[in-house]
Amino acid sequence: MNPESVDWTAEVKTTPEQEYRALLRSLRRTRTFGLFFVQCSPAQGERLIQRLQEDLPQKRTEVLSLKEPIDNLYDVVNALPNKDEIEILFIQGIERSLYEYEQDRLWNDSGERYGYSESGVPPLLAHLNLSRERFRDRFKMCFVFLVPLFALKYLMRRAPDFFDWRSGVLEFVADAEVVETESSRIILESDHQIYRSLTQQERNQKILEIQALLEEPHQTANRQSQLSNSKFKN
Repeated sequence: MNPESVDWTAEVKTTPEQEYRALLRSLRRTRTFGLFFVQCSPAQGERLIQRLQEDLPQKRTEVLSLKEPIDNLYDVVNALPNKDEIEILFIQGIERSLYEYEQDRLWNDSGERYGYSESGVPPLLAHLNLSRERFRDRFKMCFVFLVPLFALKYLMRRAPDFFDWRSGVLEFVADAEVVETESSRIILESDHQIYRSLTQQERNQKILEIQALLEEPHQTANRQSQLSNSKFKN
């Protein structure tokens, strides 16, 4: 092959298994502070954590699942009773704080799914930007943030100082079958009786799941329309 005929700028596609192996190798080598951002759906995140914990039995891991919006992640981590023993901390649910900030803007009047404000920084991300040295100096653990696509973009744009210290960014794109299964579940749960039984917090969580599903590359136009018009969106 003529080297001059190769497009060295072409994007190299990786499989989910290749992404997983790359993440696994990096976490095995980690000995101190690190930042990894993993784009995945909430369901994928659960499976990834379970698999990584099984494949890293020699590492002391912990899962921090944020159920409520927060403004200060440093204090939350610092309050963990075993913080000095943790080598890898998986963090889920940071998108809840972003949704809280963008609650009135997450969906715009025309129903477009990228209705985020173009200015302003949520308190959580402002604090991350200002506290990155404190994270590095205080915690000798590796942080693994598992976030949907919209939250990853938000971190890149609104917390650039913190994000710039990343050790890696990995993407786990759900296949068409998983996207269809998750979309069907959300649409089914939009049924009137099920919808009425949920708390407002649970409904907000469904909105976050819809947001993630709408951005999946394998999502269909029909499902996008159904998800956008579900009761959770309104």
